[in-house]
Amino acid sequence: MPAVSLSEWDAFLGQAPGGERAHLLQSAAWGQLKAAFGWRPHPVVCGQAGALVLFRRLPVGLSFGYLPRGPVGSHPWGELWREIDAACKANRAMFLKIEPDAWTGAPLDLPTGLVSSPHEIQPPRTLIVNLDGTEDEILARMKQKTRYNIRLAQKKGVVVRPSQDLDTFHRLMLTTGSRDRFGVHTLEYYRSAYELFYPRSECELLQAEFEGQPLAGLMVFARGPRAWYFYGASSDMERSRMPTYTLQWEAMRWARLRGCREYDLWGVPDEDEDALEAQFEQRSDGLWGVYRFKRGFGGELRRQAGTWDRVYMPLLYKLYRRYVAR
Repeated sequence: MPAVSLSEWDAFLGQAPGGERAHLLQSAAWGQLKAAFGWRPHPVVCGQAGALVLFRRLPVGLSFGYLPRGPVGSHPWGELWREIDAACKANRAMFLKIEPDAWTGAPLDLPTGLVSSPHEIQPPRTLIVNLDGTEDEILARMKQKTRYNIRLAQKKGVVVRPSQDLDTFHRLMLTTGSRDRFGVHTLEYYRSAYELFYPRSECELLQAEFEGQPLAGLMVFARGPRAWYFYGASSDMERSRMPTYTLQWEAMRWARLRGCREYDLWGVPDEDEDALEAQFEQRSDGLWGVYRFKRGFGGELRRQAGTWDRVYMPLLYKLYRRYVAR
């Protein structure tokens, strides 16, 4: 079985066709991060094609597999899918969840016999900000109120700087999670993510301050031509100074300096644009609470091509589907 180590997987991404454009969730560093928090990374390589598969342990010696935003490399992937099947069976996987790195309408090279899944792990819909052009051109594509708030924060003395203060960032995350009712990772998780990606110049922790007081924080990631806004938080204090707006702008500027051409705002409600625009002022549940903020940055609404399950244990999988439906 052509399983490789994470260091060998990292080397593969450096030479495989399209490897430099692979999604961050297919990187060796992401595999290391998830390995520290309950997952088992299992990279598989066949010639010029490969995939980072993650396994999560289930009771009685079973597991389920997850292939996030992959595979990577040259098509066709027929032989690679056979090796992934073998890896899943060796790990006693009930099923493999596949979320390809493709947008709706793009051609896909998937194995036959997949089941469309109602359960996504990553948010299926997002906004992608185009970073091409000058800074003035990027700002011009934003909504007028967002441009105003970016400049207002700067006029009101908000300063954004790189930070290594993960303790403060985590405290801000806890404040935001409590205020906006979403789950927050542990301090150790954010620290591990920073320590894995920052030395590779693939991550920056930015902190917005007023007179030395932390108001907001953002952890931005980048790989190849893409950047992602995964984690962000803000204090309950001095919110009228709009620190989160200039913080996002500085994250985009950081991504541009690294050569990124797009900035993924990572997660909005899974609705079409008409529904989003009709409802965002009335709703604040789930991802609706952040859509009003994110929409102002002028991103293009996109949806992931889909989520599929490759089933290896049909009876147990039926129980899983019933559980998800409840």
